[in-house]
Amino acid sequence: MARTRSATTTEQRPGAAAWRLGLAVCLLVLATAAGAEEGGSGHYVPGATASFIDVMPGEPGVVYLNAFLYYSGSASLRRDIPIAGDLVAGLEGTSYADSSIFLAEVKVNSLPINYAVALVVPYVWMDVSGEVVGGPVTRTRSDSADGLGDIMFAPLMVGWTHEALRLQGYLNVYAPTGAYDVGRLANPGKNFWTFEPGVAASWISPTIGLELTGFLGYDMNTRNPATDYQSGDQLHFDGTVAEHVPLGDLGIFGLGANVFVYQQVTGDSGAGAKLGGFESRSIGIGPTLSYIKDFSSLDLVSEVKWLPELEVDNRLQGDFVWFKIGAVF
Repeated sequence: MARTRSATTTEQRPGAAAWRLGLAVCLLVLATAAGAEEGGSGHYVPGATASFIDVMPGEPGVVYLNAFLYYSGSASLRRDIPIAGDLVAGLEGTSYADSSIFLAEVKVNSLPINYAVALVVPYVWMDVSGEVVGGPVTRTRSDSADGLGDIMFAPLMVGWTHEALRLQGYLNVYAPTGAYDVGRLANPGKNFWTFEPGVAASWISPTIGLELTGFLGYDMNTRNPATDYQSGDQLHFDGTVAEHVPLGDLGIFGLGANVFVYQQVTGDSGAGAKLGGFESRSIGIGPTLSYIKDFSSLDLVSEVKWLPELEVDNRLQGDFVWFKIGAVF
C-alpha cells in the first residue's frame, strides 16, 4: 500500500467508517448452541471482536449495522452438558442469529479521547437435540425456538488514537431479556447477566497495509435464579493478522486470518452445577475477507469470516460463520 500521506488519507477514509461499524460488531450478543457455561452457551461469541473494524474510529458519528451469525456444533456422546436444569449427552445444535446494532460516538471536549455508547438487539433461531440423562433413564429430545435474545448495552467505551495505533477500553453489559424455560433445550435467553470489561489495540501500516489487532475481554456472570447455577468467569482473546489493498474506485479489500482463545478461569458453582467446576476452553482460527466502499452520502463496510473450533474441552465443537454489513451516517 505504498503511496503519499495525502493519498493514504483520501483512499483510507472508508476505513474510519469500518472501525466504527466493526465496534458495533464487537458488542454483538447472540444466543447460540455453542458455549461452555450453563445452557451450553455464553454471551461471549468467538470472533465477534477480532479485526481493525472492531476498534473505535475516533470520529463522532452514528452507525447502523446488521450482523448475521450461523453456528453448528456437537458434543461427544460421552460428554454431558448442563443445560436448563438437565444433563444432556450427545448435544447437537444449530443456530442463526440476526442482530440490529446501533452506536453513537462523540468527542470529549479538552481530552484526546472519544466516548461512545451502543445497543444490540438480537433475534435468534435455534434447533437443539440430545440424550437427556435422568437417573437410570435416558431419553432423546429435540427442541426448537426463536425469539428475542439477550440485549446488550455498552454504557462505557473510550478510545484513543495516535497515528496508526488505536487503543480502546470498554464495558459491555448483557441483560437476560430472551425467553428462558427450565427443562427446554432451546432457549433464546441465558437468564443471567454478564459484565464484560475489555481492552483492544490495533495497528495498520500506512505504507504496506499490514494489520495487527487484538482484543482481550473478561466475562463475569451472575447466578441463574431458575436453576441456581453460577457460571464461572471466562477470559478470551481474539486477534487478526491481515493485509489491506486499495483498488482505486473499487474500494479497499482485506484478506487475513482471525484467531480466538477462550479459557474459563473459575469453576461453575451452585446447587445446579451437577458436574462441579466444569471449566472449559476453546481455540479456533479461520480466514476473513472484508470490503470497504466510500459513497457520497454514506460509507459501507462488509465482512465474511469462517471460524472452526479446533481444540475444545467441555464444550460443543463446531463452526462459526459471520456476515455483516452496515452504514455510517
